[in-house]
Amino acid sequence: MAVISMFYGIIVYLFFEDNKRHHLPHIHVKYQDENAVFSIPDGELLEGTLKPNKIKLLQAWVEIHAEELQADWDLAISGQKIFKIDPLK
Repeated sequence: MAVISMFYGIIVYLFFEDNKRHHLPHIHVKYQDENAVFSIPDGELLEGTLKPNKIKLLQAWVEIHAEELQADWDLAISGQKIFKIDPLK
């Protein structure tokens, strides 16, 4: 697991070689005691729960950084080093 960004209390991370469970590019998100999984590049909630206002922030961030997220996903599933992505400001 690697943290790729943090903003407004939201922690976004990728698991290395994690393409078997959801079968599509996705990120894992933690906020307080909530955990969720969102697809790349559309930010659709795939699993878990997150407060509605945090979902909106996360989806805006995904839209802004879709290309970077896909590049990190491609690196992560092949076990390579991934890069940090700028937080939502």
